[in-house]
Amino acid sequence: MSDFRQRITIEAGKRGGKPCIRGLRITVYDILGWLASGMSNADILEDFPDLTTEDIQASLAFAADRDHHLVAASS
Repeated sequence: MSDFRQRITIEAGKRGGKPCIRGLRITVYDILGWLASGMSNADILEDFPDLTTEDIQASLAFAADRDHHLVAASS
């Protein structure tokens, strides 16, 4: 998903400036944590009806993009 930036918002006064989904108070890290704990996309969408499948995909794309930019510090 190349347009994840249209779904991920960062606002200084919301959730401590963490990346959120479409201005909601649900962070990318919330979604990643739920997926990591074993929740399926369907589970997440059932528990959080404001979210869409595209929001979950955007969270994964955001994480992949962020990881792509990490650089290991040399010793």
